[in-house]
Amino acid sequence: MAVTLFAAIDVGSYEVEMKIYQCVTRKDIRQIDHIRYRIELGKDTYNTGKISEKKVEELCRVINDFVKIMEGYKVQAYRACATSAIREAQNRLLILEYVERMTGVSIEVLDNSEQRFLDYKSVAFGVKDFYKIIQNGTAIVDVGSGSVQLSLFDNDKLVTTQNIKIGNLRIHEKMADLSLHAVHRERMVEELINNELESFKKMYLKDREIKNLVLSGNYILEILMKTSVTKPEYLKMYEEIIEMRPEEIAKKYGIPSESASLILPTVTIYKRIIEELEPDMIWLPGMNLGDGIAYDYAQKNKMIKIPHNFNDDIVAAARVMAKRYQCNKGHIRNLENLALMMFDKTKRISGLKERDRLLLQIAVILHSCGKYINMSNRAECSYNIIMSTEIIGLSLQERRIIASVVKYNTTDFSLEDIVTQPQMTNKDYLLITKLVAILRVANAMDRSHRQKFSNVKMELKDQKLVITVETNEDITLEKGMFPPKADYFEEVFHIRPAIRQKKVL
Repeated sequence: MAVTLFAAIDVGSYEVEMKIYQCVTRKDIRQIDHIRYRIELGKDTYNTGKISEKKVEELCRVINDFVKIMEGYKVQAYRACATSAIREAQNRLLILEYVERMTGVSIEVLDNSEQRFLDYKSVAFGVKDFYKIIQNGTAIVDVGSGSVQLSLFDNDKLVTTQNIKIGNLRIHEKMADLSLHAVHRERMVEELINNELESFKKMYLKDREIKNLVLSGNYILEILMKTSVTKPEYLKMYEEIIEMRPEEIAKKYGIPSESASLILPTVTIYKRIIEELEPDMIWLPGMNLGDGIAYDYAQKNKMIKIPHNFNDDIVAAARVMAKRYQCNKGHIRNLENLALMMFDKTKRISGLKERDRLLLQIAVILHSCGKYINMSNRAECSYNIIMSTEIIGLSLQERRIIASVVKYNTTDFSLEDIVTQPQMTNKDYLLITKLVAILRVANAMDRSHRQKFSNVKMELKDQKLVITVETNEDITLEKGMFPPKADYFEEVFHIRPAIRQKKVL
């Protein structure tokens, strides 16, 4: 039975923390230590746009202390992640290089969608019967320092996830700038967030009924001291909190005094969301990003068996986008089947990985979203839509690759078109080229958008990908559009795709 000690380091906006876990193969994950250090990196970023040298030096001292603790435990693996405070800092590249040089620890800056996906995994890990809960209307609300993430689930599927920049530290700093001395500061917090919540409700809730609400964030479990509460129970606690001073909150609930000032904006955000969603039950798993990092590590290293496929949530989010932009559902389903079958049949020689398969699937689902804006310039419009829309679980770079695959599905491109773009490399160019080749062939096979083929089979034989289709329909259009796409596919993979028609008796 293999046992691994793993450390998750979260470089947050108002504190840096490290959790150490014992991961037992095919058993479970158990937290064995938790170290927190208060350092307000977000205060610098949200006020000035940069993190000061003094704060960076302090961060290095903390990380070096974490390294000594990891060495003491003989930790075998770690992952250090930073969120909005460093992500939004103008001097983030200098910070990351300096910290790694001074400590030996490489900090990974998470995109918001990556961060929230890990937060979501922590909730899945921490809430008992989570997979049963999300069968009914469920919302996960993660209140962070810089923003709030609202994710809606129904029938075990992700309906939508949206990020709103109204985090507790960001609100706290805004209120401090206003030099407010009013007694009812919670009303000011409500005014700051009401418009955003109203917009979210109009766009995404409509007639959707929310049965369960999962609250994720620091200290909320310590305050309520329960893993689940009803709406009246929460509101009773809220009324008590707003009458207390930060030092009283710190003393009563055992919260660090420096963190107590963030409790008011936090509980007020939750209160307004509870009022808008009106859930039957409120769940408080008490998990955070560190737990999601550990869960993700154990999952990827096959240490735990998970009953839920998280990639399905990424695909579901893409389908919601496609529906919003009125993409042809039948055409997309057909292309998915063709493109993914093609991917699987050529995987042995293509050099493509399992994650690339997911990127191809998302590209297929979103390949025509730009038509909603401009049919004659759909390639560029599709690219802009994808780049402007967060998809939970995908990094910015992965979104950039998907957007490029969609764009170049219908337009010519070269190496220079890719590598001259920011953050793009030769490796990205090769991946985009391969995925474009597959998408173009699949798209040519349903050029009429009428799904003429049934019972499609593919066989790799003698440098040919033989695609046998059953149909009695006229496929002159498809055969006529196919050769140029087949030429490009052959250039990329050194395999010639060929369509063989089989009549249905």
